[in-house]
Amino acid sequence: MIVLLIAVYVACELIANVTASKPVAVWGMVVPAAVFIYALTFTLLDLVNEIMGKGGARKVIYASMGANVLLAVYVQFAVALPPADFYQGQDAFATVLGSTPRIVFASLAAYLISSLIDAEVFAWWKQQVGRFRWARVLLSNAISTLVDSAIFVSLAFWGTLPVLPLVQGQYAVKMAVTIVSLPLIYLARESWFNGRAEVVLAGAGGPAGRMPGGAP
Repeated sequence: MIVLLIAVYVACELIANVTASKPVAVWGMVVPAAVFIYALTFTLLDLVNEIMGKGGARKVIYASMGANVLLAVYVQFAVALPPADFYQGQDAFATVLGSTPRIVFASLAAYLISSLIDAEVFAWWKQQVGRFRWARVLLSNAISTLVDSAIFVSLAFWGTLPVLPLVQGQYAVKMAVTIVSLPLIYLARESWFNGRAEVVLAGAGGPAGRMPGGAP
C-alpha cells in the first residue's frame, strides 16, 4: 500500500503543477484549477507520515521536489524546442505549460517549505498528544496550507495582483478539501495494519500463508 500511496502523492503534485495555470471561479473566489488536488496532497503526506514516520515523510517530500523540478525543467526544454512545420499549437502549448520563472520558483519554494512544516507539525502532535488522528491532520494542514498559500501568492504575484484576497481564497478551498479528506487517515491506516497482519500470519504459517512443511 505504501508504494501506491507515495505514487498517488507524487502524481497529484505533478498534476497540480500542470493544471495550475487555469484560474477557476469557486464560491465567488478565483483560484487555480490545481487547488483541489494540491490540497489533497497535504492529507496524503500525513498518511505517509502516519505510516513511515517523519523521516520517511521528509524523504518523500524531497523525492517529489525532485520530480517537480524535473517536470519544470523539461517543460521549459519542450517549449524551447522548435515545433514541426505542421504543428499549429506552439503558442497554446507555451501559454499553458510555459510558466514564468517567477511562478515556477514560487511554486517550488511554497511546496518545499509548507510540506516540511506539515511533516513537523503532524509528527509533533503524534508524539506529544498521540490521540485524535483527525485533529493532527486538521492542525498540520491548517498551518501548512496557510504557509503554502502565503508564500506562493506573495512570491508569484506581489506587486501585480492583490495578495490578501488570493491567499484567503486559496486557503478557504484548501481547508474545505482537507475537511472532506479527513476520513482517509482512518481508511488508509486500517488497510495498512490489515496488510501488516496478513504478512505476519503468512510468516508464521497462519491462514494467509503456508504451514511449515505442509500444504497452504
